[in-house]
Formats: sequence, C-alpha cells, structure tokens
Amino acid sequence: MNKWDQRYGDATAPGEPSYALREFSYLLPQTGAALDIACGLGADALLLVQHGLNVCAWDSSVVAIEKLQQFAHERNLNIAAQCRNVVAEPPAASQFDVIVVSHFLERALCPAIANALKPGGLLFYQTFCVDKVDTNRGPSNADFLLHRNELLRLFATLDVVAYQEAGTLGDVTQGLRDRALLIARKPAGT
Repeated sequence: MNKWDQRYGDATAPGEPSYALREFSYLLPQTGAALDIACGLGADALLLVQHGLNVCAWDSSVVAIEKLQQFAHERNLNIAAQCRNVVAEPPAASQFDVIVVSHFLERALCPAIANALKPGGLLFYQTFCVDKVDTNRGPSNADFLLHRNELLRLFATLDVVAYQEAGTLGDVTQGLRDRALLIARKPAGT
C-alpha cells in the first residue's frame, strides 16, 4: 500500500474544496469538461460537477478513487474517477474547459496541463510555497514547494485572471497562507 492509500484509508468525507476553487467558483463556465488532477478524495471534483460540468478526476491512489466514487454515488453525481499516474499519462491537448490542481506540484507536467486546456479554458491551481508561516504545513521536501512567483513562470503561456501569494507579509492570521494560487486562462486561438 502506498503512502497516499494509507493517508486516505480512514477518510469518511471528501473534505473542503480548495481555496482557489471555492473563492473563484463564480468564474466557472456553466457547461463543459473539467479535470481535477491529483484529486485525492475529490472535494474539488464534487464542486465542479455540482456546477454542471462533466468531470474527470485522476489520482494515483486507488483508495482515494474508490472513496471518491462512493462519495459521488451517495450524492447521485456522475464523476469519471480514474486511478492514473498523470506524470506518465498527461492529459491530451485541448480537452478541458477547466483544470483544477490543488496541493500537487510536478513542474515538468505544467506545459502539458496548459496545453490540455481548450482555448479560453481556465486553470485553477494552488499549492504550497517555500515561504511559509507554518513550516509544519505541506511538504517538507523543497522539490514540492514553489519559489516566489514560480507559479506565474510555470504557466507563463496563460493569461493571469487572479494570483495570490501572501507569504509572511502583514497579519499572518489573515488570508491564504503557505500557498500560492493562480487562476489563469488559455488565450483564444492557441
């Protein structure tokens, strides 16, 4: 059993959707295809399908996918949940109107993620940063932590809709901390 299967083994609920998706859900299209990459228990996927999107959800954990399928069934929602190694099998080009990535960072995959968006498609991305208020939160391995403004550089081919990376500035008890978020749009005609 891998570490992610163990982590999700005792879960009884999908948890809360990502901050980026919750706070900016008003930007979602009314119809279209969405992909939740490294979906875990599927809180983001569940929110996407409730907004009327056709949702695919991928994760490397068999346990997470089985639980997501159960959560969707209990809510009478249809999600195409699949156990998939997204690094080995990235999404195909121009397939999705929305892609969500939360708390997952594989830098080499970023061009494929941007390319998988249809023209005008939206990316909702948030993950942990090196500059953290709570050093016990998120990965300890720096390979999985963003550097300042790195998310902007990783998706430089997309148009920024919203970006947030507060780091340790100001009142650290307020706002999204320890993470950066990007909402970006693939330019039309690309």
